[in-house]
Amino acid sequence: MKHIAKKRFGQNFLTDQGVIYSLVEAISPKLDDLLVEIGPGLGALTQPLLKKLNHLHVVEIDRDIIAWMESFYPKDKLTIHNSDALKFNFAELATLSPDHKIRVTGNLPYNISTPILFHLLENVSSIIDMHFMLQKEVVERMVAAPSTSEYGRLSVMLQYRLKMDYLITVPPEAFDPAPKVESAFVRCVPHQALPFPAKNEALFGKIVTAAFGQRRKTLRNTLKEYLDDAGFNAVGIDSGLRAENLSVEQFVSIANFLA
Repeated sequence: MKHIAKKRFGQNFLTDQGVIYSLVEAISPKLDDLLVEIGPGLGALTQPLLKKLNHLHVVEIDRDIIAWMESFYPKDKLTIHNSDALKFNFAELATLSPDHKIRVTGNLPYNISTPILFHLLENVSSIIDMHFMLQKEVVERMVAAPSTSEYGRLSVMLQYRLKMDYLITVPPEAFDPAPKVESAFVRCVPHQALPFPAKNEALFGKIVTAAFGQRRKTLRNTLKEYLDDAGFNAVGIDSGLRAENLSVEQFVSIANFLA
C-alpha cells in the first residue's frame, strides 16, 4: 500500500526487516495470546505477529489505513478497533481473555507516547506485559536510576508500577519517513505485587509532580506545602536534596507519612 505518513498522527513506519525480526522475537507471541497492537500502520509488526497468533487486535485511528487493512487481512485473524489509543478501554478488551489479561505492543506515535503510557497505567491490572517502540530519550527516562539527568517524574511513576527493560536501540533509517531521533524498544511488565505500595496513590502522584515541578530546587522548596523540617526528619530524608536524588521507595515513604 502506498500511504503518505500523516504528521498529525505522528506516523513513522518501520521498514527494516532485521529490526522487525528482533522485535517479534522480543515479544515472543504465543498462539492463544490476546495481543493488542497500538498503531499497526502498514503492518510491519502486524504481519509477522499474525503468523504466530490465532488472532490479533489492533487499535488504529487513521481511516485510510483501516480501509486498507480491511481489504488486506482475513477478518477471522484480525479485529480492528477504530479508536484513539488515548480513549481506548484496554480493560474491557481484556474481558475477552479467559484470565482477563492482555498483552500490548506497538510503535507508539512519539508525539503522544507519554500520555498513552499513563493511560495504560490506568489499565495495568488487565495487562500481562507491554512492548513498545518509543523515542530513545523517552525509554532512557523510563528506565533511569536516581541521581541521573534522565531520572524524573516519568521514571518514578512508571517504575512504581512496572519493571522495565531497555531492549534494542533502533536507528532513524529503520523507518520511513526517518524520524529526526533514535528510537528504542522497551519491555514493561507490571509488578505482581507493588514493591513499595502507597496508601494513597493520588497523593503519591501529587508529591512526585510537585517535587519535579522545579527540578533545580531542593525538596525544602518544592515540597514546602507538604513537609516542614520536622517532617523531613521523620521520614529520614535530607531536605537539601533535589527530586532526582530520591528513589521510588523514598517518594512512597513521604506520601505514606502524609496519608
